[in-house]
Amino acid sequence: MIPQEVMKQIRRIHIWTSHMVNDILAGQYESVFKGQGMEFKEVREYVPGDDVRMIDWNVTARTGVPHVKLLAEERELTVMLLVDASGSGRFGSVHRFKNELAAELCAVLAFSAIKNNDKVGLMVFTDRVELYVPPSKGRLHVLRVIREVLYFRPKGRGTNVPGALHYLNGVTRRRAVVFLVSDFFANDYEVPLRLANRRHDIIGVVVDMDSRILSYIS
Repeated sequence: MIPQEVMKQIRRIHIWTSHMVNDILAGQYESVFKGQGMEFKEVREYVPGDDVRMIDWNVTARTGVPHVKLLAEERELTVMLLVDASGSGRFGSVHRFKNELAAELCAVLAFSAIKNNDKVGLMVFTDRVELYVPPSKGRLHVLRVIREVLYFRPKGRGTNVPGALHYLNGVTRRRAVVFLVSDFFANDYEVPLRLANRRHDIIGVVVDMDSRILSYIS
């Protein structure tokens, strides 16, 4: 059974983040994810005025004629939240722990996604993947995501970012928008992060020891 204190936190985060999504982020979701949600459709010959960044060099080399990729906008995005629940996440300022800030951030992202009829999934990891919630829609699903980030009690204490990214590639076949929320107190994650970013759109969110969102890594 979830303690009453945690339920109060969930309700507080729900109210606060709902206000942000409805009043502050209204109409901004598409601009935040501008350029995301695009999948390959076909190739055609290059014509003057086409974006040179969309040239398909493999087809161009094979045919000897410049070709460009055509992308189709996906009607539905999948947003994955990868949350570092290692021991360092249970530290923070006098006001809140880092895992509480992570829950607030995940709530804003999740409510923004479902408001746009997109799916949201969650992965909680330490030195191993400890929880995976498949992408789904709806308010109750988002409340579950918030609850898990706040209340889940991990067994591991380390941080294995490469392992989490490897697991992500195994369970998420389609391209997804991935928010990796961590203090990044880990080693040897730069190369796996770059490789995973070729398959998914990954945004790293760094949370510092004072429970602040310090920076983004894209």
